[in-house]
Amino acid sequence: MKCIPEGEFVRGSNVFSANEKPESLIQLSDFYMDVYEVTNEDFETCLNAGFCSDCLTKGKCDYIGPRYGSLYLGKKQPILGVSWYTAKEFCEWAGKRLPTESEWEKAARGQGGGLYPWGNEPASCEKAVIEVDTKKGCVTTKTEKPQHMPTLDVGSRPAGAYGLYDMAGNSWEWVSDWYSASYEKCGKDCFGKDPKGPCNGSEVCPGFNLKIVRGGSWWWPGEMARGSYRRAHVPENFPEYHHFGFRCAKTF
Repeated sequence: MKCIPEGEFVRGSNVFSANEKPESLIQLSDFYMDVYEVTNEDFETCLNAGFCSDCLTKGKCDYIGPRYGSLYLGKKQPILGVSWYTAKEFCEWAGKRLPTESEWEKAARGQGGGLYPWGNEPASCEKAVIEVDTKKGCVTTKTEKPQHMPTLDVGSRPAGAYGLYDMAGNSWEWVSDWYSASYEKCGKDCFGKDPKGPCNGSEVCPGFNLKIVRGGSWWWPGEMARGSYRRAHVPENFPEYHHFGFRCAKTF
């Protein structure tokens, strides 16, 4: 893990999607963030320990992980296809927690508020594992089966802000907050010091039923890998199954 130091950072944007408004200075206490996305190898350790099975949220012990085949199952590739609940369970099993949305964004953009972990230059295959020219995962040749253009091992691209890898691209990452249509509509729970989102991060939040993934992925173009880009999804990740991963944070 790397320490993300206490202080202000630029969160959100006034020039992109409406759900990113308003751009604001947010104050955070210091915290730690995983250097890498959680890998298949990491996740298998949790499963072997008897956790992370997702039995409760799906009503049965269904298969968890990437469903595109063996090209996504490398030990150092990011785990995909987990629910928000499973991501939360893994982090708690590891003695950590999911990062808040604001923590994740600071870790991705740095204190200066760059559009990406490397600054304001557009995303490219040299900087992130993304889709370019309809080629998934920055492969050099498009195939008739997009699922054959997979993720890469974590850390395959240069580190960004604070020495963290893959904060843009490779795998979408769950964060802890409930999703609101904008920070403005969220209100006071999305501002102040160390905001935790709607209902101050409570497990149950009346009127809110979506969580958030951040960072883009190998399957989507670079503009979705911007540090302020927000994507909402049902926390069960079921039956609307998507290939989402995560990393953990910690307060010492």
